[in-house]
Amino acid sequence: MLNIGDTVRYLNATGGGTVTRIKDNLAYVADEDGFETPVLIKECVVVGKAADKPTSPAIPTAPQPKAAPASKDTTPAPAPAPESPEGERLSLILGFEAADLRHLSTTTFDATLVNLSNYHVLYSIATRERDADSWTLRAAGAIEPSTADFVFELSTADLPSIDRISVQAVAYKTGKDYTLKAPLTYDARLDATRFARLHSFRPSPYFDSQVLEISLDEKPVDTTPLLDMPAPKPKAAAGAHHGPARSKAAAARPEIMEIDLHATELLESTAGMSASEILNYQIDYFRRIMDGQLRNPGQRIVFIHGNGDGVLRRALQKELAYRYKEHEVADASFREYGFGATMVTIRRARR
Repeated sequence: MLNIGDTVRYLNATGGGTVTRIKDNLAYVADEDGFETPVLIKECVVVGKAADKPTSPAIPTAPQPKAAPASKDTTPAPAPAPESPEGERLSLILGFEAADLRHLSTTTFDATLVNLSNYHVLYSIATRERDADSWTLRAAGAIEPSTADFVFELSTADLPSIDRISVQAVAYKTGKDYTLKAPLTYDARLDATRFARLHSFRPSPYFDSQVLEISLDEKPVDTTPLLDMPAPKPKAAAGAHHGPARSKAAAARPEIMEIDLHATELLESTAGMSASEILNYQIDYFRRIMDGQLRNPGQRIVFIHGNGDGVLRRALQKELAYRYKEHEVADASFREYGFGATMVTIRRARR
């Protein structure tokens, strides 16, 4: 529940501040300069709770005659927190903020849990060492709806011994009926090398600084590690048959390849490189991926290029229109990638 004095960040915009007053469905948020901005309550994420103190001094009144004792407590219940349709999906973010991004090899990392849902969540977070059978509890507790809480700290000395991370969550609501949610369980490998790479830390609307995020959703597609790229599966030898035979339709639709063409994903550093040199590197990488898949008709590849000013997108469209014109091109799923990705389906070369 949002209260006066709470520190908030905006859910779908940059910025935040301290709640100075609440009226109807609006919270008036003052920034560090004291400028007030009216914001919908459902668009506010609480990142710091106000101290338990009255918001205004008590006004003395004349003594009143004692009323007859009531048969039961008639204190009005607090108003329910505003909810959003999107918040009905159980969605959490576990973010790691570096205390000093300039010294990733020696800094500490603050882990913060963000609850984006309309539900109260009971959670536990544990890690496991490599080849160990037991887990170490890092944090456990409850987090309110639309709230961010610091949960634990990791040092660079902790990271080499951690092989996996597990998050378990149970959702509920108080004072109202709600849809029962299945317990959420996330268990994946934690790639410690990502904490040493500057490009792993990216801006987020829920944090003041760049952060390495793990997204935890109500219905995760799978438990593929979000902090570690999966190793490619070896191809079976020709004529070999293992397990039940696959249908022709399944064999004709390989899994989608995702290729992120952002410079921060392809290069350890862009220092000293001009914009044209970076673009040429991205296009060369795109060509290597395409040329390597030309013998795999039916293969679908999603190239993530982002929105930006459209330079990389236009360069890809030119390559696809002239160099790879025999292949099928379409916008990738808007739901998953927005306007920032293009899907290419490899077609058999014409003879």
